[in-house]
Amino acid sequence: MAEQQTTRRAPHARAGRSTSVPALIAKIGLLGTVLSVGIYLVPLLIRFEMWLWLAVVLVTVAAVFTIYSTRHLVPAKYLFPGSFFLCLLLIVPVLMTVNYSLTNFGDGTRGTKEAAIRSIVGNSVRLTEDSPTYALTVATHGDPEAGPFTFFLVDQADPDGPVLHGSADEPLAEHPGGATVADGRVTAVDGYTVLTPAQINAAFALIQETTVAVDDTSAIKVQGVGTAFQGRASLRYDEETDTIVDLDTGATYTVGTVGSSEYFVDAAGNRAFSQSWLQHIGLDNYQRLFTDGNIAKQFVDALIWTLVFAFGSVLLTFTLGLFLALTLNDPRLHLRRTMRSFLLLPYAVPGFISILIWSNFYNRDFGLINEFLGTHLNWLGDPTLAKVAVLLTNLWLGFPYMFVVCTGALQSIPEDVKEAARIDGANALQSTVRITTPLLLVAVAPLLVASFAFNFNNFNMIQLLTQGGPFAPGEFTRGSTDILISMIYRIAFGGSGADYGFASAVSVALFVLTGVLAAFQFRLTRRLEDIA
Repeated sequence: MAEQQTTRRAPHARAGRSTSVPALIAKIGLLGTVLSVGIYLVPLLIRFEMWLWLAVVLVTVAAVFTIYSTRHLVPAKYLFPGSFFLCLLLIVPVLMTVNYSLTNFGDGTRGTKEAAIRSIVGNSVRLTEDSPTYALTVATHGDPEAGPFTFFLVDQADPDGPVLHGSADEPLAEHPGGATVADGRVTAVDGYTVLTPAQINAAFALIQETTVAVDDTSAIKVQGVGTAFQGRASLRYDEETDTIVDLDTGATYTVGTVGSSEYFVDAAGNRAFSQSWLQHIGLDNYQRLFTDGNIAKQFVDALIWTLVFAFGSVLLTFTLGLFLALTLNDPRLHLRRTMRSFLLLPYAVPGFISILIWSNFYNRDFGLINEFLGTHLNWLGDPTLAKVAVLLTNLWLGFPYMFVVCTGALQSIPEDVKEAARIDGANALQSTVRITTPLLLVAVAPLLVASFAFNFNNFNMIQLLTQGGPFAPGEFTRGSTDILISMIYRIAFGGSGADYGFASAVSVALFVLTGVLAAFQFRLTRRLEDIA
């Protein structure tokens, strides 16, 4: 009976241990921290209208409280952390990329329509003969480098006068108090961080774009690091008619569609200003990708070269790695371990350092390769030679990995299989081709697929070695050695201006293409299972 009672108490004892004081404190701490972070983030996300991240925060907080506030759902307690980071680091970025691909997000089209109007009107502010000037102090209650920025002004003609303040979202008004003034300039403000001259210089481009409205026809603009002026705006926005009026000429600019986005246009329907606003444009970016002749050609050319680069890199590195592994796997060869160590040296050096060193080797005038060969080849200036240089450099970086993989796979092949082949009369070449290689492919095929996927998006190699060049005259979308991923980078951040929406559309196309190729490759590798 005593043993039975002890046995019956065991589950209760285990349950008691699961709700011990340290465990309870840890649970309360976890739930309290998650709730505090949620309470802090939700108002900010609502303020900045970041609805996707708001949904992520709310779902995460609800999931944490549902899973970890109960003794049940034990499997979910272990599955949730991995699933959460999978969604946060993979699924959410994919959804954001798809969302941006349906917009015109880019240079001049980042903010709201109201912000675009403020920028257009603010850029028309000009200094006049009777413009008052102010001692300027720039402050922020956010990031000193990114803002938002608030101007605190003291009239230079009246240093003892009231302190004025305003921002891009708030018109000029008298500051209610809490500002310290010394020598006619605001030096400190309660609740704000006053920027130093160095910080103002670092963020001057953003500060210079900030315009503080005074009334419908005038605004405050930055004149220097420590001064500002009240100028006259030559443009005025009419909210009732949704038009911008030129006060000097009387011209009226209305909202019209140019391409796939709305702009303020003149009477002829042409864009009057470069500034626009973020808009949902549907599938226009995808239509542009596949119907614009020049872009479609660049995309196809980049796809072809990407496939050649990925397949060529895998083929060359695997062939050289397999050859060296077979050679150094021969027991009759002396100093095998030493030679294997030397072959791993390229793998031990950080890749970006090796690529930068190789870029100097290809210099036409004093590069090591031309000096050694006695030639004067323009390796990085000729489209064909640049492609050869990329493949050659990637061969140097990639063969040690294939050598290690093949060496391990060779050593795992049973010797009796090779012995049986020799007894059946197969020579060394036949045994390698018909016995060793097929068995080795069974082990390394998934790694070959992974290597292909890596090289398919090997941005570092292209960017560090050739920067995508050489470029055709007047071409900014793609260089001769740009693969798809570096072409996307050029569209998003290139010399022709940032076009994040279109770059996102190309990224989605690349994502689908990579998935289709990976599925096709894995389907082919399954056939190798029959060999085993």
